[in-house]
Amino acid sequence: MILMPIRQPIVVVMGHVDHGKTSLLDAIRSTNVAKKEAGAITQHIGASEVDLRSIQCTCEELLKKSRMNFTIPGLLFIDTPGHESFTRLRERGGSIADIAVLVVDIAQGFQPQTIESIRILRQFKTPFIVAANKVDLVNGWREQKGGCACGSILSNIGAQREDVQLRMDELLYKAVGKLSELGIESERFDRVRDFTKQVAIVPVSAKTGEGLPELLLSIAGLSQKFLENELKTEVEGPGKGSVLELREEKGLGTTIDVIIYDGVLRKNDTVIFGTINGSASAKVRGLLKPKLRPTGEGDRFEYVDKVTAASGVKIYAPGLEGALSGSPLIVDSGDGKSDGMKEINEMIRGIMFESEKSGVIVKADTLGSLEALTKLLSGQGVEIKSAGVGRVAKKDIATASAIGASEPLKAVVLAFNVPVADDAADEAARAGVKVFSSNVIYSLCDDYAEWLSEQKKKSSQSAENRLPLPAKILALPRCTFRASKPAIFGVEILGGRLRKGVRLMTARGEIIGEVREVQKEGKGVNEGKRGEQLAISVEGAICGKTFIEGDTLYSYIGKREGEELAACCTDMDDDSKALLLEILGITDRKLI
Repeated sequence: MILMPIRQPIVVVMGHVDHGKTSLLDAIRSTNVAKKEAGAITQHIGASEVDLRSIQCTCEELLKKSRMNFTIPGLLFIDTPGHESFTRLRERGGSIADIAVLVVDIAQGFQPQTIESIRILRQFKTPFIVAANKVDLVNGWREQKGGCACGSILSNIGAQREDVQLRMDELLYKAVGKLSELGIESERFDRVRDFTKQVAIVPVSAKTGEGLPELLLSIAGLSQKFLENELKTEVEGPGKGSVLELREEKGLGTTIDVIIYDGVLRKNDTVIFGTINGSASAKVRGLLKPKLRPTGEGDRFEYVDKVTAASGVKIYAPGLEGALSGSPLIVDSGDGKSDGMKEINEMIRGIMFESEKSGVIVKADTLGSLEALTKLLSGQGVEIKSAGVGRVAKKDIATASAIGASEPLKAVVLAFNVPVADDAADEAARAGVKVFSSNVIYSLCDDYAEWLSEQKKKSSQSAENRLPLPAKILALPRCTFRASKPAIFGVEILGGRLRKGVRLMTARGEIIGEVREVQKEGKGVNEGKRGEQLAISVEGAICGKTFIEGDTLYSYIGKREGEELAACCTDMDDDSKALLLEILGITDRKLI
């Protein structure tokens, strides 16, 4: 049996703006720099590696208590924090990020991008740990010197005044409560009973370093215990990775920054990746990594012959111009056992598409964010006409405008983290196409849902004013005041609403005339409601011939009018809906 080595877990840091994502990453990187005598510093493109010896040194005191033995070689942190980088780290059916750190300002709590991050993590089924940051700003907190290197955040909390400890618990359990509202069980890391069912919350300070040992130990321990199978890698197998970013480099031209999560990538390998038009390939001319001590702008990189998982690397090759951020990258093994181009084409067609459906237009900055957005919209029952990567162009507006000619509520473009071209914005204003733009996916969806609800309400109000409403009335005995021209008689409304202008029919579907006037207690009114007794005048009706006293009469509603009512008047109560179906049943029988 061949034992497959375990690679470093790939860690992404996410959270709301200004909650300390970058500061936390800087603090984590500084533990590696500070411990450079104990472990080598490994530089990557787009990522920073905290090696095993650095983790062991930072967590020395905690390891003595826990007696944990590490099998992972370290941790690979993605350098650019946020959900944007997470959605670039994708492979077929998910994300290559093994685990995430969700940074929450312990005082401010959960904010829009915090919730956004949780939704994306759950969508891609990525485990995460909550770093409750900025404990140093809790009122009354006193930093315990030396806490980062040899102490524990728990010891530091225990050394605070009692009122500060109570305040810390209150803030932590606000986070627990919020996660519970989102359907997630959580607890402070030392109180977690089952890490497969509860999310661990680690109090930290990126500024003072307090809590960093516990955070690193939690990430490493959880990765090692629960993700071992995912971390096994083919040492000499064809490399697999994800495109982080397309960059122009002086003297090299177009390059791509890639995270390799499996296998090995070598110079002169042929790599397959995604473009807006499908898969493409290029022969690797060079693999570059950052120099430890660059001497200037032109001396930032050094060439390497190969990289193995997990690592970040810059690829230099001709033909990379169309590479998409978030696209998988596969080394073509040349043995005919796998078809990388077919695999990537199928993946791209599943995310970027143009359908025959009538729906909204969706644009996003990367394949991963486009996939997250379209999944969220589809889950809300929103039909999508097309989904693509890149800025909103005039063509997108033209497509939306054409759809809007027959379905105005679908003349919509949803743009996530991408600009709208000037000519597209002008065309949208001229054609009446609604463009929603946001850098928060769920806010984009919520804004659209709110607008759609408002438009339907307006449409419903318009339909109510224009269309006949369901009504069922009883022609009261001995209450006929005039037999015809027009017939004036008393009625009781048995259901629905009766108003002027509606045509009345019998239970057999025969139209008897149109209501011209409605009076209540001698005064004219526009409509009557269930339970009211009114006097009405009906042009064309003849009492004793087209109807008789004691008859049950209905408002006449044709099939098309009924369909429009059902579609527009979404706030109609259940009794009115049932009455509408009763009326449509009568008109259908009459047609037969």
